[in-house]
Amino acid sequence: MTFSIRRLPKVLALASLMACGVGAGAWALAARSGEAPGLAVLKRDYERPKDRPAPADNVTTPGRVALGRRLFFDPALSNSGNMSCATCHDPAKAWGDGRPRGVGDAGDVLARRSPSIVDAAWGGPYFWDGRAASLEEQAKGPIASPQEMNKGHEAAAAAVRASPEYRAAFAKAYPGEPVTIDTIAKAIAAFERTVVSPEAPFDRWIAGDQTAISEEAKRGFVLFNGDANCASCHSGWRFTDDGFHDIGLPSPDVGRAALAPKNPLMAFAMKTPTLRNVALRAPYMHDGSVATLEAVVDHYADGGVARPSRAPEVGPLKLSAQDRQDLVAFMRTLTTAPPSADQVARYK
Repeated sequence: MTFSIRRLPKVLALASLMACGVGAGAWALAARSGEAPGLAVLKRDYERPKDRPAPADNVTTPGRVALGRRLFFDPALSNSGNMSCATCHDPAKAWGDGRPRGVGDAGDVLARRSPSIVDAAWGGPYFWDGRAASLEEQAKGPIASPQEMNKGHEAAAAAVRASPEYRAAFAKAYPGEPVTIDTIAKAIAAFERTVVSPEAPFDRWIAGDQTAISEEAKRGFVLFNGDANCASCHSGWRFTDDGFHDIGLPSPDVGRAALAPKNPLMAFAMKTPTLRNVALRAPYMHDGSVATLEAVVDHYADGGVARPSRAPEVGPLKLSAQDRQDLVAFMRTLTTAPPSADQVARYK
């Protein structure tokens, strides 16, 4: 197995588990009793943070969040007047759009799928290729993109300034700041930072409820952090290292290499997506080319396209059929129930 230095505590914990005879078969009994050596070390890496970050020049306030929410759902920020940020980041669809690849304002199918914005407050950089350093910068991108909302920054700002309600809301939320694309993006980002994944069964297990997930999922957790190599990239409570990796997909999209052409390891590399609510976000990968979680596991286990840039954590891996089922069972514990119609309506 290949591990980075940041993975060492988990690797040592797993070594402790295996050295004490707590393999996949004996894991269930040890996990139920809470006596598995090293379990606490593993769990600490997956505890949710208590605070939500925000930049000093865009501190989260109720007024900014309310303003950003309205802008996020406002189709006036698109050229046609029919598309909003929420078109591609729909709360009813785990803050994605449920499509293999995004669709722009003119109906054109985009090159990449729409990533979920859940827990984006802790992320960065943004977009599949990481071209935006902040949520504020990211919010400006689709508005101006001819392939996406196709409004243009000045046209969008003019549309917002034309509304007396918006002008009043900006005066309260951002006093002394003009209504420009920059303040529009700040408000949208302030709202996006409040989009946080709800507590999932996995979180309840991490907090001490040994009945919150199945024995199959507990075995999957060991595999996820060990022989399957998943946590080498899908690390921490959001299950992403916010890094860029070539995972061996046959897509011709060069990804991060367009921004870092001198780094051979960035060829075909895309940002590691969060696994929060992953069971609600099919199809998978940056191009929506993998239909199910089972097929995702098969791809990693089989290794995909072998080339110099492919991440060493990607297969081929020796995973049995049961191992693969256990990994899927574990990933499903990261998902909460879909929001009700009333919950979705409260966002809009």
